[in-house]
Amino acid sequence: MIFYELNEFLRLSAGLNYQLSARTINWNNILNIIFAGKKISSRDKEILFNVLRSLYKCYGKKKRRLGPLSILHPLRATALLVRATKTPSLLNTLTILLHDNFEDIKPSGIDIESWLQQSDTFQAFLQHIPEQDRWFLIERLQWLTKEPDETYYSYIGRLLNKAQKTPEVILIKLVDRLDNTLDMRIEYEDPLKKVDFFEIIFQLLFSNTYSGYVPDVPHSHPSSLNGAQRLYQLFKNTVLMSLIRQKKSFSPEHEANDVFYYLARASMREAQRIVLHIFGYHLKSVDVIRELLLETMDYVKSGGIDMVTPPVANKKLDGLFVSTFDNVDRKIRERKLAELYKNKPLMIEAAVAFIVIFLSFINDANYYVKGISEKGVSPAVDGGR
Repeated sequence: MIFYELNEFLRLSAGLNYQLSARTINWNNILNIIFAGKKISSRDKEILFNVLRSLYKCYGKKKRRLGPLSILHPLRATALLVRATKTPSLLNTLTILLHDNFEDIKPSGIDIESWLQQSDTFQAFLQHIPEQDRWFLIERLQWLTKEPDETYYSYIGRLLNKAQKTPEVILIKLVDRLDNTLDMRIEYEDPLKKVDFFEIIFQLLFSNTYSGYVPDVPHSHPSSLNGAQRLYQLFKNTVLMSLIRQKKSFSPEHEANDVFYYLARASMREAQRIVLHIFGYHLKSVDVIRELLLETMDYVKSGGIDMVTPPVANKKLDGLFVSTFDNVDRKIRERKLAELYKNKPLMIEAAVAFIVIFLSFINDANYYVKGISEKGVSPAVDGGR
């Protein structure tokens, strides 16, 4: 499986969803999809059957933002983890299966540890888990659960600090973000499948005869997740990846390094989809697009993507992280994202800048966006711009 390819992800989702739609769910089929031919002992299989049944009972018919069943996320994320690791352990498999369960299902006002102790369902299958794994599982789930009073920055900082000697937990978080990044569209097939994005950019910049990108499908109905909200998810990936790089959270040889690369690729390709969508349906003037691309190129060359920048008059991208994405108050952030969605030229520049950011993560093992810390984002000291 090519981990960052949307079509592969859609096939995985469809296979799992088909099994979940059965009148009587065959959990053995679900496990076969998740493990994709990798061996699993009879003991581990029985434990996982109990966990899967419990998960299904907890989530019920609850759905994710775009409509699919919520349980698809932990199932898919587990499948991605299994495929990304040479020998998936039971502990890692249980952790990824349950990583969101307590944040999503836990009653408000109860701390995680107390709820874990009170949950009859959890305690029932916990007894089947090898004793040496029980304590580690609960500890990892506590690390991976964002508390209501935490910002995303402080949550990731706490997680990375706790997991300094347990990079497997960071691997699990990366897989979680990879699934969330791919799970931002319900498509028949990847819009990038039949196009060469970088050829289109080259044509726009250099060809005087190019008439612009024309999609081969009509404009779809508005989604519950629009392009600006997808850009915010790419911002969250930038925060996670920058903090991982700053803290040197795992060695280059660790399997988490591969998933870091997959997440960068998936994020870059999502930014490409956003750009092409605007080119094809919203802003079609080749001359206007060329000017926006050249302006973004100048911004990148000046070092703008290397650091958090303060707002500057008449410069579209300066201050974008601070003014649009960095709002702890969800209502304010949604309002700012709605404003960004209406500003298609800025969305193009932002998406192209994100493409270069993720390419920088891929090209340079020491790259991260300066000014991002576990305390939040703030304009970095001028690096010569």
